Amino acid sequence: MPTIGSALTTSAQRCPDRTALVYGDIRRTYGELDAEVNRVAHALARVGLTKGDRLALMAGNSDWFVIAFYAAAKLGAVVVPINPRSAPPELRYLLEDSGATILAFDSTVAAVVREVAEATPESDAPLLLLALGVVEGYPSLAVLAEQETSEHPDVQVLESDDSLILYTSGTTGKPKGALFDHHRTIWVGVSITSLFGITDGDRLLHVAPLYHAAELTMMLIPGTMVGATHVILPAFDPAAVLEVFESERITGFFGVPTMYQLLLRHPDLGKRDLSSWRTGIFGAAPMPAAAVERLLEALPQVELYQACGQTEGGPGGIYSRPAEVRANPSASGRSSLLATVVRVVDPEGKDVPAGSTGELIMQGETVMKGYWNKPAETADAIRDGWLHTGDLANVDSDGYITLVDRMKDMIITGGRNVYSVEVESALAGLAGVADCAVVGRKNEEYGETIVAIVTPLPGCEITLEDLREGASKLISNYKLPRELVIAEIPRNPSGKILKHTLRDRLTETFTSGPVSAPTA
Repeated sequence: MPTIGSALTTSAQRCPDRTALVYGDIRRTYGELDAEVNRVAHALARVGLTKGDRLALMAGNSDWFVIAFYAAAKLGAVVVPINPRSAPPELRYLLEDSGATILAFDSTVAAVVREVAEATPESDAPLLLLALGVVEGYPSLAVLAEQETSEHPDVQVLESDDSLILYTSGTTGKPKGALFDHHRTIWVGVSITSLFGITDGDRLLHVAPLYHAAELTMMLIPGTMVGATHVILPAFDPAAVLEVFESERITGFFGVPTMYQLLLRHPDLGKRDLSSWRTGIFGAAPMPAAAVERLLEALPQVELYQACGQTEGGPGGIYSRPAEVRANPSASGRSSLLATVVRVVDPEGKDVPAGSTGELIMQGETVMKGYWNKPAETADAIRDGWLHTGDLANVDSDGYITLVDRMKDMIITGGRNVYSVEVESALAGLAGVADCAVVGRKNEEYGETIVAIVTPLPGCEITLEDLREGASKLISNYKLPRELVIAEIPRNPSGKILKHTLRDRLTETFTSGPVSAPTA
């Protein structure tokens, strides 16, 4: 099986003149990209990066993110992608936890990097800072690579060698680093290209963050394996995305549900020539069934795939084919990815019957080796060879699996279990609701009471009575929210709601709206 770096080399040998990378006005063929990656790999080796070392990569979407990533991979280094929105304490934690020896960064994060560097004691292990592009006061990786050879680095990288540390989103606390080798990462690529229709000659739009597991391992790496053209945008803007879809003849796209919903609302959606768009993948957060139905109507030529997984899985997990998305748009998935086995089990580890709820567990070729330097957490997550996801899921008689909540996010009110995702789905389709989240607040009489945090559409006013009346047509009375907070929903870059942040804010700064007494 190939490695991440050798897959690029193979595509460069097979289609050297095909456009590999488009970023603004910059275009590189596969031959040019491979040569540039090799020069950067030699530059990294010259400043001391060796096989097994960790290289932290903190940058927005750009051509140089891709170049630095593949250069490190060709040396057998372990890449640690870091959210470019990280605050100084978060960056410091990730650097210390991973033991990175080099931090490659771009100008957008220079202030944060400088603050961390200035506050780091001289007694700490030295960290080399390299700029992607030009940042005053720091050596430029591009300049260092100018005089290097474009020959392939003389480093033997095996599929069993470690390749990535992907930090979890931190939705429940401090991030943990999920460790993967090349074998696991390439298996994600094999699965995606086989099942989601990404193929030779495709043109893929990258607007979701490249540092995140979904875009990196489900789109960039598989696309490079088949020689796809990567078109990169630095950030999501609906108008810019639609323009690029048309001008670059994009065939494949991954987006979180919020991106698809913003595209649906944009007035240019029906005016652009999107006839080349063939594959649309959505995931990382639940998509309201009503939004899926609108997408199917607005984009009949697009084959929509639902992907539902976990960083620790590669990401791996379950998915729905286009026909299954049409048949059951509210489900999270029906089939497991290649070389992956998925089960829904009770607390004793037995498969739950149809119509019941249990924990989603999985095993397979893409599942992480473990958490970086965290043996206790690894032993808790991987038991008897099965990755315990912490996701509660329902399985129906037709085999569709629907995630209903995180085990830690389930609300128990009056002795009854309420799954926040179910309540959120009921609220999301109501008039005036742009975004919403549901959490529990401690209540002396009922244990917890249900709180809805809602972001209204511009110009709309929403009351608790509006929500309860509208949602009562979809869910039982005891599942209806008892409190309303009007606020922005905090989400991580993959689109997942930061429930722990919301629960903390409920006791700190939020002022709730009208409250009705909880009922059993």
